[in-house]
Amino acid sequence: MRLLHTMLRVGNLERSLDFYCNLLGMKLLRRKDYPGGEFTLAFVGYGDESDHTVLELTYNWGTDHYDLGTGYGHIALGVDDIYATCEQIKAQGGKVTREPGPMKHGSTVIAFIEDPDGYKVELIQLGTQGSAQEQASTIHL
Repeated sequence: MRLLHTMLRVGNLERSLDFYCNLLGMKLLRRKDYPGGEFTLAFVGYGDESDHTVLELTYNWGTDHYDLGTGYGHIALGVDDIYATCEQIKAQGGKVTREPGPMKHGSTVIAFIEDPDGYKVELIQLGTQGSAQEQASTIHL
């Protein structure tokens, strides 16, 4: 078994595609409208679905906002230079909600950004990750 994708409901598909593709460098892998169900699915990621986990962006026609609730945590992306990445995101109009730095009670260097719908995306400086127990604690930040 392997993880195939994570689905997020988005209020404006074009705005979300701009964020994930242009700001975070993912590629639009496929997109399909379902007129009978009045929704569109767009799959984005850093590699082909055959060997990479991807994001499914679901746009339900006519719905422009979702309440995120308290159950959702975040998506995590590994980056080579977290400081430069955050500066680039800010320069392009993205929202950094936690500046880069070591996580509480650990040494992993993290930052958080927010997508146009308010979903949190954690950036993790590659090579600074600690133990699995330390990684699991980032969920509670």
